[in-house]
Amino acid sequence: MTSISQAVQSLDVRQLGINPNHWYVVARSKEVTNKPISVTLWQQAIALYRDSTGTVYALEDRCPHRQVKLSHGQVIANQLECAYHGWRFDSTGECVAVPYLAANQKLPSCKIRHYPVKEQHGFIWLFPGDVEMLHVKSPMGLPEWDHLNYIASVAVINCNAHYSYLIENLMDMYHGHLHQDLQAWAEASLQDIDEDANRVDAHYTALSFYKIDRIWSISQLFFPALRQLHPEPLDVSYIYPHWVSKLGNDFKIYCLLCPVNETQTKAYLIHFTSLNAFDKLHKLPIWFRRFVKDSLFDAAKKLLDGLVVQDVKMIEEEQQAYLQNPDRRNYELNRALVSVQRLMRSQIENLG
Repeated sequence: MTSISQAVQSLDVRQLGINPNHWYVVARSKEVTNKPISVTLWQQAIALYRDSTGTVYALEDRCPHRQVKLSHGQVIANQLECAYHGWRFDSTGECVAVPYLAANQKLPSCKIRHYPVKEQHGFIWLFPGDVEMLHVKSPMGLPEWDHLNYIASVAVINCNAHYSYLIENLMDMYHGHLHQDLQAWAEASLQDIDEDANRVDAHYTALSFYKIDRIWSISQLFFPALRQLHPEPLDVSYIYPHWVSKLGNDFKIYCLLCPVNETQTKAYLIHFTSLNAFDKLHKLPIWFRRFVKDSLFDAAKKLLDGLVVQDVKMIEEEQQAYLQNPDRRNYELNRALVSVQRLMRSQIENLG
């Protein structure tokens, strides 16, 4: 093991930064308009806005003139104008106008950073790393988002904790004890783990409460008495830097991360209910299938929000316990979390 590897392995996972050479989700598409908004991705303040064509751009949220936030300003002629003195910046971060510039003055050469962004599957994906890595990296994406056979629900996670706590929570299916009637499964049992340089796949068996195979099946989300336990595989994956899980063929959940800093994490939790069991569904008119999909959007949001509240409470308590006693040892029995921490550290090592 090299000296760099030894140093990385000794790093406290609760103090790890992020590997910037990945795509992160910073907003939902509907949140970004021609009025700029401010988001933060690992200590970097970023202004997001749309131009007149609807294209999304991301600039460093800082006017180099007086260091105030550009997101306080407005979009004028597809340029981001600072609210303080009216300096304008184009989509590449170049200063292109100063309203009180004298005839004998040149524009200041004070370019700010611009970030590659992609709008895909209802979210804004941003790449904060080395642009030379763009050709080998792609957003993970949500192929079910536009698929007519999947019903989506979205919850936002805001927790005052390092992102590692959230990932470990999501990978540890034994914590279902916390959720009681809100969870979709019971009696999880870890079977095996696969891992490589970019992902950890933990394979559990479980008993699912739901079976989406009848026209009335969706009512199981609202009426517990209709639920029937049956065995299903439960697979959870940390595909750095995001997470995805699949319960049988009926449910798939993504968690798209936007780490804010060492003690704050934002994430989007997206739940998909599959209608693939209805083999005649594809024969119905597209407009009707779209109507069903749109009408049932966020059908599981109440359940998701309830899960998030319970998880965030525990995650934040973990963070506070660490801050008060950083040397206190945890007694972990789930070997999937060892693999997850190894992946987090290796992503930082790869930057060296």
